[in-house]
Amino acid sequence: MKLLIDMNLSPRWSNVLAAAGIEAVHWSTLGENNASDLEIMAYAGTNDYIVLTHDLDFSAILAATHGEKPSVVQIRTFDISPDVIGKQIVAALNQMASELEAGALLTVDTNRTRLRVLPLQQKH
Repeated sequence: MKLLIDMNLSPRWSNVLAAAGIEAVHWSTLGENNASDLEIMAYAGTNDYIVLTHDLDFSAILAATHGEKPSVVQIRTFDISPDVIGKQIVAALNQMASELEAGALLTVDTNRTRLRVLPLQQKH
């Protein structure tokens, strides 16, 4: 599993994830700081990364495009510090690894973790 950490998260996430045995790179080491979410998603998809973000735009992109990859992990808490939610994120990544490799949207907040398989389908 390889994670691409979005600009809206601290580069410290790289070390927290690496300590848990998860390969991770912060976008600031790969591309422009002002890159669009679409550019980040394209890079992640082409290079087999899972996007870790605090931004709801990535799930909106998946919904609008009916994308099957890349997987997206959304942190939905007020405090997005790896010191506060890092252990919960690592646990969710490990628990949902096979689903994320296949294509999924994983949302993690302090109370629960929700998984949706890609492509996202509209509820009727």
